[in-house]
Amino acid sequence: MFRSRRSLSARQLWRHRCTTPGRGQGEGAPPSPEELHHALRPAALQLFKKLKDEQLWQLAEAVESKGRWDCGCVWFPLELRSAKQTLAPFVLLCKLYRWPDLRSTSELKRLIHCENYWRKGGEGTSICCNPYHFSRLAAPEASAASSYKTRDTLQPALSKPLHSITNQETTYCNVRGIHDTTLSRGSHKDGHWCKLAYWEHRTRVGRLYNVTEPFIQIFHDLPKGSGFCLGFLGSEARNEMVRRTRKKIGQGLILSHEQEEVWVYNRSEHPVFINSPTLAPVNARGQSVHKLLPGYSIKVFDPQQAERISRCSVLGEGPSDLHSVRISFAKGWGGCYSRQFITSCPCWLEILLSTPK
Repeated sequence: MFRSRRSLSARQLWRHRCTTPGRGQGEGAPPSPEELHHALRPAALQLFKKLKDEQLWQLAEAVESKGRWDCGCVWFPLELRSAKQTLAPFVLLCKLYRWPDLRSTSELKRLIHCENYWRKGGEGTSICCNPYHFSRLAAPEASAASSYKTRDTLQPALSKPLHSITNQETTYCNVRGIHDTTLSRGSHKDGHWCKLAYWEHRTRVGRLYNVTEPFIQIFHDLPKGSGFCLGFLGSEARNEMVRRTRKKIGQGLILSHEQEEVWVYNRSEHPVFINSPTLAPVNARGQSVHKLLPGYSIKVFDPQQAERISRCSVLGEGPSDLHSVRISFAKGWGGCYSRQFITSCPCWLEILLSTPK
């Protein structure tokens, strides 16, 4: 009975493998499902055998839910890795369940909510191989460069009068933070590293949300999720386009603060579009909008790049606020899209990063 349960879990895990080519950004054709099947099956079945019962159940739960449930770390003892294994356990599982075209560990980023992230190099005798504790790194290249001046569009949230903010009472899902009704940015001394504002077109919905933890989940629908739940925010004048876009937010994204850098991980099933001054080249004369595909991460704030931009910026050109990041869900804007301004997007997020002082 017990052994058959393990065999059943192993068979279920194999059936849930990704059988379609991934959407990688590198050159070369991804492996076909048949090639993936023949190349990875022996190593995968061997890995399943070496996992402890609890780890096998956790992996099965993570794979079946496709990361919608945080099932915790799936630990694989390092001493069990065979010398014949050419792939690390986590790379093997990422290729099997998420990105068949994955080539190397340099394309991966371990997510901040993974316990392994907080371990120092060489610490521990096991490694987490949960494929949903990883993201794929996105190249910081703009998918759409706009020609309009940054100073004309970068401050819609800060320049709108207070009467444009809905006064409907809002509800948050399992939130742990202080909710502020002011539009002040704040600093690290206030105890939070950023404030979040959610917008629908030109109207801010709900209050500012202070983020004090190292990372925050921002989502519309996430089982067992805790963080900034947009699905519980009400709006008095919500049109059909907003309602459709809100449904596409789904698992949303994870925003993390990592050694003074800020990262965004897109965990939804649709792309998000990002504008950040530090994603643009130094002396850039207009804004750039970056398309971030599902499963990918990108660094949206780089303090070193911010310092270079602040030294090189010419008055009247370039970004007017180095500590502000804009993210639109599912809909892009800028020179390559029908929407020229982010305030034309149905659902978008403003991240007001706290200043060092």
